[in-house]
Amino acid sequence: MTQHRRVVANISLSLDGRVTGRGGDFDMAWIVPHAVSPGARGHMVRVTGAATTALLGRKNYQGFAGFWPAVADDEHAHADDRTFSRWLNEVEKVVFSTTLTEVEWDNARLAGTDPVTAVRQLRDQPGGDIIVLASSSVIRRLLDADEVDRLSVTLCPELVGGGARLFDDAPAGSWRLADSTATESGALCLLYDRARNQ
Repeated sequence: MTQHRRVVANISLSLDGRVTGRGGDFDMAWIVPHAVSPGARGHMVRVTGAATTALLGRKNYQGFAGFWPAVADDEHAHADDRTFSRWLNEVEKVVFSTTLTEVEWDNARLAGTDPVTAVRQLRDQPGGDIIVLASSSVIRRLLDADEVDRLSVTLCPELVGGGARLFDDAPAGSWRLADSTATESGALCLLYDRARNQ
């Protein structure tokens, strides 16, 4: 029997369910104090360590590619950030975009299809976990199609009061808490596994 690869959706959320602030797509200053705590950094290393494919939307790809590649060799960077950067540089990166014509980061490629089709194809290929890195539009599409096996949520103790939500109407489904860790900033790193009928 073929073992299908696990799909993990990783996202940071405010207490009011936001993924950005009032200022739009790049208003995420409220996340930063919680993302740089030792606990949150360690959580990212743990949750990505089993993944051999990362899925990114265009905005996150451009943001990640503009910052992370050089961190691996930065002797002043936090050790967990260097570990995450090395993983990012080496992992297969699948980018979803209708506007990009090429991607230049090592081991990155344009998907050429929608997230649901891409994930269904990737599940049947050899490899470890498939992880969506903070791309809420990709996560929503996969959740709507019931193609997410694990939710990795960093719940930040912030009420942002505006901005994009992960969900307007969430798809119905049950989830089982697999792990929870409180960080030094008061954020909670939560892992939920999809509870499906066997």
